[in-house]
Amino acid sequence: MVTPPPPPPPGRDSPEGAPAPDRAARTRVNHIPPTIAVGAALGLYLFLPNQLAIGPRWLIPALEGSLVVLLNLVRAYRRGSEERDVRIFVVAVIALLNLANMVSIGLLVDDLLYGGLAKGRPLLYGAVSVWLTNIIVYGLWFWQLDRGGPLARARHATREPDFQFPQMVGSQTPATGWMPGFFDYFYVALTNAAAFSPTDTMPLTRTAKALMSAESLVSIVTVGIVAARAVNILT
Repeated sequence: MVTPPPPPPPGRDSPEGAPAPDRAARTRVNHIPPTIAVGAALGLYLFLPNQLAIGPRWLIPALEGSLVVLLNLVRAYRRGSEERDVRIFVVAVIALLNLANMVSIGLLVDDLLYGGLAKGRPLLYGAVSVWLTNIIVYGLWFWQLDRGGPLARARHATREPDFQFPQMVGSQTPATGWMPGFFDYFYVALTNAAAFSPTDTMPLTRTAKALMSAESLVSIVTVGIVAARAVNILT
């Protein structure tokens, strides 16, 4: 008589029969909110005056749109290397947005001091567009940085957090299993840009502190130079 094979060890298989490692590999991240944020940033770029754009105003949105399409194509296939591939495209999208916005800020400052954006709607549109884009860009950076990225957080990786949210203090986290989403990081970027410093969420790592410092500096330059120019115009 043939002896039947022993049952698999407990915890090896899921209730549906799929191995636990495969189940973890198939963990998906909701990219809809950050994709909407990137679309909003591209829309803001189209409102920039010609003096603040890199080449034709459609160039950066076209490049960003191509990267977003490639990102969605990569995410359409459930592969073991999805985490690496998706993160490469996401970082490329954020880096290109950040570079374009930094160039626009430099051109804005140059035009405010020496060019033709001294007053009127171009000044307002340019300043508001680069300031809001700055918030979106750093919200995306925070979302991609914390604990190794959104997929690592979804898989409950044990890496130490880069940001300490109020919900993580005390006994709330063990009780509710709360994890930050994209809007939480966007809110951190918004308050940091408005207050020029952290508010309710504290940076814990040097990388997080460096990103928040860079965002604050850009916000100070944008708001400060525009306010100073506005006062000069009024007087």
